[in-house]
Amino acid sequence: MGKILESLKTKKALVSDGAWGTFLQLKGLAAGDCPELWNLERRSDVLDIAKSYIEAGSDMIETNSFGGSAIKLSHYGLKEKTYEINKAAAEISREAAGDKIVLGSVGPTGKFLMMGDVTKDDLKEAFRIQIEGLRDGGADAICIETFYDIDEAKIAVEIAKNFSDLEVICTFSFENKTDDGYKSMMGLGVKEAISSVIESGADIVGTNCGNGFKAMVDIVSEIKPVAGKHPILVHANAGLPELVGTELVYPETPVKVKTIVPLLLDAGVSLIGGCCGTTPAHIKAIKKTVFAYF
Repeated sequence: MGKILESLKTKKALVSDGAWGTFLQLKGLAAGDCPELWNLERRSDVLDIAKSYIEAGSDMIETNSFGGSAIKLSHYGLKEKTYEINKAAAEISREAAGDKIVLGSVGPTGKFLMMGDVTKDDLKEAFRIQIEGLRDGGADAICIETFYDIDEAKIAVEIAKNFSDLEVICTFSFENKTDDGYKSMMGLGVKEAISSVIESGADIVGTNCGNGFKAMVDIVSEIKPVAGKHPILVHANAGLPELVGTELVYPETPVKVKTIVPLLLDAGVSLIGGCCGTTPAHIKAIKKTVFAYF
């Protein structure tokens, strides 16, 4: 049994971390730069972000490797450094986490099988190298996140199960289609998406990004009936960003998030953290609320 499932035997819920991209930008990441290259060139800055979440109370933190597949890195001429970049990403979060849990972040490649942009073999090899780097760097689990294409997600899950003995998390981003409920960008329904990756071997399922904490309550209510005994993870945005002057502002403050967390726990979430716009202050508020809830 993996570290997450083992921890959930004694803890009713685990708190994850928050946004990474926002912090990298504050530290100087410019548009068009490769965030994952910072694992090699600006290690101390990446370590500082990871530490900030551990200090805020996170039970588990991700790695700076969301766009670390060989396919994504090839856009920056870094394909040959895929293993090295991902191994460094896991090592950095491992150093910050100590005995806490490290989630190796794996995002979509941006290529579509149905469009003929990429083959299944291309995807398998791209994910294999990334996942091996994360595993060897000390990740406790692989977090396949923000997916919208079910075929790509299933390939990533299967590669993670075949090339590592780590727990595998798979989360999707869904949009509210009003009359048609929540769907992925590719039109995939919540129950269909979750059922499919469970069949492929995902140990933990859930949703991230695209929605604030409040909207995630409705999505989790759809996930729960098909998740069965599989724990549910939510990494929510701090609401949908609003343009105030020239600045993007996320409306769900830590104070507001504290009022929503109990609703997510009631709905069946056992792993909870943040995505875009969330900060260590949000994680601190979530941690306090989870502690009080149980």
